[in-house]
Amino acid sequence: MWDATTFTKNRDRLLQADIAKELLAQVVGQARAQGLTSDEHFTVDGTLLEAWAGAKSFQAKEEKSETPPDDPGNPTVDFRGEKRSNETHESKTDPEARMARKGEGKESKLSYSGNLLVENRNGLIVAAEVFQANGRAERDAALVMLEKLPGTQPVTVGETRVLTRRDS
Repeated sequence: MWDATTFTKNRDRLLQADIAKELLAQVVGQARAQGLTSDEHFTVDGTLLEAWAGAKSFQAKEEKSETPPDDPGNPTVDFRGEKRSNETHESKTDPEARMARKGEGKESKLSYSGNLLVENRNGLIVAAEVFQANGRAERDAALVMLEKLPGTQPVTVGETRVLTRRDS
C-alpha cells in the first residue's frame, strides 16, 4: 500500500492522469447499471478548497516584488491595513487561485471552489468539478455537471428549482 510520501511524490502524475475522475466514473457507472441512482433528483454542494499557495505569495500584480532583507526564502510580511483584492493582487506561485472566505468574519484564503452533484436517492456523488472561487462557481459548476448527465428529461436540483438538460 502506498504511504503519504508516495502520494506526494506522484501527485502531479496522478492529477494529470485523471485517475480520481476515472475512478468516480467507474463507481457511478456500476451504480447506474444496478439501478441504484436517481435520474431526476439531485443536490449541488460546494466548498472552498485551500490552494497549495501561501498568503505571502498573494502580491500586487503590477508591483515588482522586493524581498525584505530578513530572510529571502521566507520573508516577514505584515499585511495589516493593506487593501488586497483579486482584481489587484494574485498569487505568484498559483495564479489561478483566488482569495475567498466561507462567510462574513471568516479569514480569506487562497482557494478554489470544489463542487459536487449528488443524486438524492442514495446520496451518491455522480459528478465533481473544481472552479475558480469567484462567487458564482457553485452555480456555474451545477450547470456544467447537469449538462453532462445522460438523458433529456427535466431534473430537480435542491428543493424547488427545476432545470432541463440539453440533448447530449
